[in-house]
Amino acid sequence: MLILLPPSETKRDGGEAPRLDVTSLAFPRLAPERRVVVKALRELARDDDESARALKLGPQQSHELARNRSFTTSPTMPAIDRFTGVLFDGLEAHTLTEAERSFAGEHVLIHSALLGPVSALDSVPAYRLSHNSRLPGVSLRSHWAAPVAAQIAAHDGLVLDLRSEGYAALGPRPKRDDSVFVRVVSEGDDGRRRALNHFNKKAKGEFTRAVVKQGAAFDTVDDAIDGARSVGWRLERSSEPGELELVVAAH
Repeated sequence: MLILLPPSETKRDGGEAPRLDVTSLAFPRLAPERRVVVKALRELARDDDESARALKLGPQQSHELARNRSFTTSPTMPAIDRFTGVLFDGLEAHTLTEAERSFAGEHVLIHSALLGPVSALDSVPAYRLSHNSRLPGVSLRSHWAAPVAAQIAAHDGLVLDLRSEGYAALGPRPKRDDSVFVRVVSEGDDGRRRALNHFNKKAKGEFTRAVVKQGAAFDTVDDAIDGARSVGWRLERSSEPGELELVVAAH
């Protein structure tokens, strides 16, 4: 089973592991593609003004420019600890046991615009790059889509895609029965369902946390639906083929 998560714009500083090593990450066959993006971001980082424009950064985000100037030499930490924000607040990685973190390392991927999908326990630096950022000589969508899709498709097992659509485009999931896109929806008292915006990230983080703490990998979509129910979540088939709905109460 693989659970695919989007990353976050915000990241925690610091780290105790050595500098970035693209050959040590999940899906090592993506190392050549990773080196291309790393090189392009290093080139962009030499020009603060151009970096600010390309990454859509304001005057109060100069620390992001500094991060990018040193991301290849700065210390690293597990991806599950590096990323912050609403989704990762819901995941609460710092409260997981070692066994739960090990399960996350085996089954949870975080899709980085810089490095492609990485394991929850892969060591990554602090950096700034989004799925729609402009890099010199590299279109992230064109660069990542085919090789990432091939690596995910080579996985023999259930794929639960919780990524945002922007990151899903950087490596589409395989089109098969055990590969599904999970859309978060709210259900009101009237029974009507609506797509969530801000709160969908929180739900994704909390749902992933529940699965990780349960510690059982699902083999099929039906197993995922039953397993979600056993830990208090409603995961249901959608009217759209290849999609599931993660149903939460309306706020």
